[in-house]
Amino acid sequence: MPTRKIRVEMSENGGGRWAITFEGQIPRDKLLQILNCVDLLDDVPNSGQSVSSTSNTFTNTASRFEKVQMTIQKSFPLIWFTSKDVQTIYEQTLNETISLSTSSTYLARMTKKGLLMRTGTGNNVKYKVTPDSLQTAIKQHIKNKY
Repeated sequence: MPTRKIRVEMSENGGGRWAITFEGQIPRDKLLQILNCVDLLDDVPNSGQSVSSTSNTFTNTASRFEKVQMTIQKSFPLIWFTSKDVQTIYEQTLNETISLSTSSTYLARMTKKGLLMRTGTGNNVKYKVTPDSLQTAIKQHIKNKY
């Protein structure tokens, strides 16, 4: 198997640069930690606002569907997850309740739109963000920040 290499680079408006490089076998949990780190660095506001007020502005104006989509993109960018996983993380991060049936319905809609892949049947259904959807989300995130 060829050696894998991942490099993540970020630059700030003030001139700061961040670069993280991994080579070799990269466990998914480590990759998720790196992506979370990049996300935290990227969420630092430039205009003196606190991070919580920036995220509260989004959560106050976004629809529940958009909030679920944001939760999936932040928490499960590369791994398989269930509707119960989405419900749990949604409620923990946004401090709002969401029913399991609502979570399942939104996941089904995202699958029909091509944003998610689905596998399994009955109570064993799992979802994963499609590679095209992930690339689009990253490009949109970069476009909105810069």
